[in-house]
Amino acid sequence: MEVVSDDPKDHVRDHQVKLADHAEAKIAEYWIIDPERKVVIVHRLESEKYVVHGEFTGGGQAASAMLAGFTVDVAALFAAAADIPE
Repeated sequence: MEVVSDDPKDHVRDHQVKLADHAEAKIAEYWIIDPERKVVIVHRLESEKYVVHGEFTGGGQAASAMLAGFTVDVAALFAAAADIPE
């Protein structure tokens, strides 16, 4: 699971570089939490590359591709994150 920083170079690193690194390491599932866009993107490994299992926003439930029944309330996730002091 990766939380994207607000620095543009971190955005590229988290969405592209780390995605490729995790695929190479054969990590079966990779979640990207993007606070700026308020989206959770769940990737699942197919062969040697990731495919998007789902992009989840607002009132939705981010769902795992691997763990049946495992979900995260996206709105509650970002609301909780807003309460964390900087």
